Formats: sequence, structure tokens, C-alpha cells
Amino acid sequence: MTLPTGTPCQMFVDGKWTDGSGGTFAVLNPSTGAAICEVPRAGLDDLDRALGAAAAAQPEWAATAPRERGEVLRRAFEAMLARREEIAYLMSLEMGKSLTDARGEVTYAAEFFRWFSEEAVRIDGELRLAPSGANRILTFRKAVGVALLLTPWNFPAAMATRKIGPALAAGCSVVLKPAEDTPLTALLLAQILAEAGAPAGVVNVLTTDKPGELTEAALVDARVRKLSFTGSTGVGRLLLKQAADRIVNTSLELGGNDPFIVLDDADLDAAVDGAMFAKMRNGGQACTAANRFLVQESVAEAFAAKLAERMGALTLGAGTDENTQLGPMINARAVDGIADKVDRTVAAGAQAVLGGQRVDRPGFFYPATVLAGVPRDSAAATEEVFGPVAPIISVRDEDDALSLANDTEMGLTGYVYSGDLARGLRVCERLEVGMVGLNRGLVSDPAAPFGGVKQSGLGREGGYEGIDAYLETTYVATNW
Repeated sequence: MTLPTGTPCQMFVDGKWTDGSGGTFAVLNPSTGAAICEVPRAGLDDLDRALGAAAAAQPEWAATAPRERGEVLRRAFEAMLARREEIAYLMSLEMGKSLTDARGEVTYAAEFFRWFSEEAVRIDGELRLAPSGANRILTFRKAVGVALLLTPWNFPAAMATRKIGPALAAGCSVVLKPAEDTPLTALLLAQILAEAGAPAGVVNVLTTDKPGELTEAALVDARVRKLSFTGSTGVGRLLLKQAADRIVNTSLELGGNDPFIVLDDADLDAAVDGAMFAKMRNGGQACTAANRFLVQESVAEAFAAKLAERMGALTLGAGTDENTQLGPMINARAVDGIADKVDRTVAAGAQAVLGGQRVDRPGFFYPATVLAGVPRDSAAATEEVFGPVAPIISVRDEDDALSLANDTEMGLTGYVYSGDLARGLRVCERLEVGMVGLNRGLVSDPAAPFGGVKQSGLGREGGYEGIDAYLETTYVATNW
């Protein structure tokens, strides 16, 4: 498989394509394990150049009319849709997701640019009389400053646009460091934004396979005023500690151990339809993926059979193959992790209704797997699997389901299926998560606030709330 013509393979700093000072590293095609291309490895001097460019561009960009900032994002939205097939193919090539999933992601990712192009003109302030009547309370909002954006590999377009969109709308300049597995999509987005009119220095992209030293250096740099990270909880904890030294404004979207609750009055066919979205979108490699299926005892066997039938019918193959419904995992380490959790869960007493064994073929593949009779303390029940594995745990009733669902340090997403709306809403209200799909297997929407509670993160992205992370409020006490 070859790269689309014109795909950038250099870093983007101060409006220019550039090589890095640390050599290069290979980007692999997970469908084959072969190298696609080499991209630069950014060094500390590259970071300094990027932060310098972003800091220099920041004041003028923040002073740019909100409508003008919004129009840049609007043009980027239109360009993404016009280049949908190119972007989708590139994501399938470097990340392995099916073309169907990739096309869906392009549309979803582009919507963040459109949504925040509209939010750019709605940054507000307030004027009110103090309760004492002695003075007026005037507030206005302004850009935080240079934002360091760290994005994961599983949604290389959407995770970037979900951060870049509100940052640019608010008047922030950005330095984006994409995941080492999927840097090409981020570089293509930089190209699109530059062509849409983002001034030099407003958007900078650094690529590296040694992110630790780069991010640590960035967080001690006074020019960085904002950190936004999406990734694992372990890395999020480390970054939060590093950000604490300078009290850097921080947003974190971290891991999940998301419960999918099926009650005995649920429409099982609808629940299986929802489970296919919640579990199998992106091959299960999503923080919002259903990780534990908590199914009421009387319907657990029937649900497992229906889900295994649907998952077993998926076509496994290369992401760029039009017939593929389940692509590869991101790398060999991911496959090893999934296999280890499945093996330990089966050893603990679970039964593999479907799959459960590695497949013998080139690339980084793991088959669709359904585990029944999963012990509550087993690996698949307590650890985030991040792959196409559906562990089914029988529960007595909704109280039992909620007790198990909430017995985790994570709290990102939950799913509830019930034929009784009032019952379903009661369960939703008691779930300790940031987002719930009620009789729906898909919760993500650019117009909705995305984020978790407990150790699943800090803050919200998307929705009306998404731009708040990139704005500071100034209060002026005055009178006349």
C-alpha cells in the first residue's frame, strides 16, 4: 500500500515543512507490519522552535476577529469533507481501521471544525450589579495562550480536531504532538488548516517516537499555558504531576472500563445492535467501547448467542480493503495485551463462545471474541481490554448491575438497555460515569460534552463546554 500523493511526511513548524533534529522513525501499516514511510523525530530544539512560533503567533491570532477565526475552521471543515476518501484511506493505512469506520471518523472529525467555527462567535462575558449595589461586576473571556495538544492513535483525525477546533476558536495557538503510531493524519490536518488560512505559527505539529522527554520539556516551558491530553490513565497521572509544578491549565480524557447493562425487559435485538456499535466500532479500540457486558441472568444466554452470531459474521482483513469489517489492532504489543487478558479470563473459568485465540496471518490481528460466564474478578472484567472482546457477566438485577458497574476507579461511559424508560433513566442517574447511552450504542457527538469522572479524566471536550477549556475569565469591578 502506498501513501496518497502529496501526503506530508515532515513536521510542520511556523508554517513550514521541516525535518527534525533527532533523525527519523518508521510508521507501520498494522495490516502487514511493514513500514509505510519515515517521519522526523523531534528534538528539544524543534520543540523550542515550535513553541517560539506558537508564542509569537498567539497575540495576533487572539486579536483576530472571532468571525475570521471561525471562517478558517469552516473552510477546514469543508476541505475535510472534500478530501474524505483521501483522509479515510490514510487513516486505514496507518491505523488499520476499516474504511467504513475511517469514513465515519472523517465526517465526525470534520464536525468539530464546523461546531467550533460557530462557537468562536459566541464567546461571551457578563455584566451584572453586585448584590450590595456598590459596584458592577463585569467579566470577559480571553484565550488561555499556547496549548500543548497530545493525541492518541485510535482516532487520529477526531482526537486532533476535537482539540484544535476549540483552541483555534478561542484564539489559542497550538503545538500538536500526535501518537507515534499515527502521525500522518495529523500532518495532513496541518496542511488542510494552513490551506484554510491558519496563519504561520498558529498550528504546529511535532512527530516523535520518544514523547516523554519532549512533553516533560514542554511542561516546564513558561510559554505553554494549556495541556490537553487524551490517552491512558497511567500517562495522564504522570502528566498531571508534571503540569502541577507550573500549575498548567490541564484537560485529561483518559481510560475507561465501560459497562453495558442489559436488563431483562430490554429488546435483545436492539441491545445487540447497540453492542455492535459500542463494542466493535474501531475494532473495540476506543475509550468509549463497552468493556463489560452486565446482562440480567434470565436473558444472558440468549444475549451471548445473538452477539456471538453477529460478531462472528464480521469479515477480518486489512483496513484498506473495502470488504473489511474488523481490521487489525494497532501493533504487536496491543495484540499481546488482548491475548493475555483473554487467556487469564478463560483460565479463571470463562468460556469462549466465539474466538479467543490469535489468528495466524501477517499483521497485528485479533479475532472477534465473546466470553460467557466471566468471573467478576477476572482480567476481562476488571481491566480495559481495548480490543474486539466482549466479556459477558450475569447479574441478578439492576442493583447488582449498578454495584458491579460502579466498582471501578474509571467512569467514562456507560450503556443501559431497558424497555422501561423510567427504569432506564433511574439506572442512568445512578451510574458513576460522564456519559451514558440509553438504548443507544453510540454516545459521541461534537455538539455534546465528552468526558468522564473519577480517574477517567478532567474537563469536557465538545459541546458548548468544549471551548471553555481554552478560555480564561477576567473580572473587572467598576461603577459609573
